[in-house]
Amino acid sequence: MLTGVRRSIPLLALLITLLGACAGPSRPQGSGATTGATSAPGTASSTRAPQPARDPDSGLRWIARSDLPREAGPVLTRIAQGGPFRSARDGVTFANREGILPRAARGTYREYTVPTPGASDRGARRIVCAGAPRSTAECYYTADHYASFRRIQP
Repeated sequence: MLTGVRRSIPLLALLITLLGACAGPSRPQGSGATTGATSAPGTASSTRAPQPARDPDSGLRWIARSDLPREAGPVLTRIAQGGPFRSARDGVTFANREGILPRAARGTYREYTVPTPGASDRGARRIVCAGAPRSTAECYYTADHYASFRRIQP
């Protein structure tokens, strides 16, 4: 019996060490500390920007227009102008079958192609906008053919 206990002590110590490492540094409750940059032991503190806020309506992360691919800017301009568009599929109804965007009546969303340099087809990049055909007030960007979306900041 004593031999079994002696064998399990190093395993227990390892488990406690791993759990402590996963928990991360502790902060006193009510200290008002906010989530900020962290640094690895022995390194200078990082100055990473905080995670972008999420759109309160969709829960999706925001993306600034300046962070979109350069090909997206002219697409947003053409959406606001009502065209002309490069693809015959631009402006068609997006059905939101994936259910990632907020639920809305059929016909609420329209999709537009963001050209992908070097692609021989439409590629995977799209902008999807809600509302009237020329509205860019509520638009979303996907770089992976609807697997994920980010809300474009108006």
